[in-house]
Amino acid sequence: MPPLLRLLAPLAAILESLLALLYYRWRRLASALTAARCAEAGSHVYLGRGTNVTGHSHIHIRGRFVAMERNRIAAIESHGGMHFTPTLVLGDDVSMENDCHIAAANRVEIHDRVLIASRVYVSDHSHGGAAAVDLALPPNSRPLTSRGPVVIEAEVWLGEGVCVLPGVRIGRSSIIGANSVVTRDIPPRSVAVGAPARVIRTLD
Repeated sequence: MPPLLRLLAPLAAILESLLALLYYRWRRLASALTAARCAEAGSHVYLGRGTNVTGHSHIHIRGRFVAMERNRIAAIESHGGMHFTPTLVLGDDVSMENDCHIAAANRVEIHDRVLIASRVYVSDHSHGGAAAVDLALPPNSRPLTSRGPVVIEAEVWLGEGVCVLPGVRIGRSSIIGANSVVTRDIPPRSVAVGAPARVIRTLD
C-alpha cells in the first residue's frame, strides 16, 4: 500500500464509523416519528431502511420493537371500496429481520419477545374465497375476507420464510421451521414444520 494511503486508512476508518453513527441516529429519529403516529408508541422503536408502516392509528407498539430493512407493516383501513377497523398489536421486545410483511384487516397480535426471521408473512385476511363469483374477478379486485384473528403468543420463533395464515394461534414458546405454512393452531412449546405445518416435537 502506498505511504499516503497508509496514513489515510485510520482517518477513513474513523469517518466510516462517524457516518454509521449518523445513519443510526437518523434511523432512530425517523423511527420515533413514525411510532409517534401510532395508536401506541413503544419505548424503543427502530425501523430499518425501506421499512414501510401504514394504518398508523390502528397499530399498537407496546414496548421495544426492532424491524430491520424492507419490511411492510400494514393495518388495512380500506380496499376495493370496503372499509375495515383493524388492530395490529406488537408486544415488547419483538424483533423482525428483513423483507417481512405483517398485514391486518381484522386483528393480528404478536406478543412479547417474539423473534421473526427474514421473509416472514403474517396475515389475517385473503383476497376473496373459492366461490365462482370471486374467481371471476382478478385477485386484487376480490373483496378481502378474514377467517379470524392471528395470535402469535410470547417467545415464539418464526423461522426464515414462514407464512402464518388467517385464523391461526401459535402457542407460547413454539418454534416454526423455515418455509413452513401455518394453516391451523399450534399448541404451546411445539416444533412445527412443513406446508401445511405439522407438530413434530413437543418441547420439555
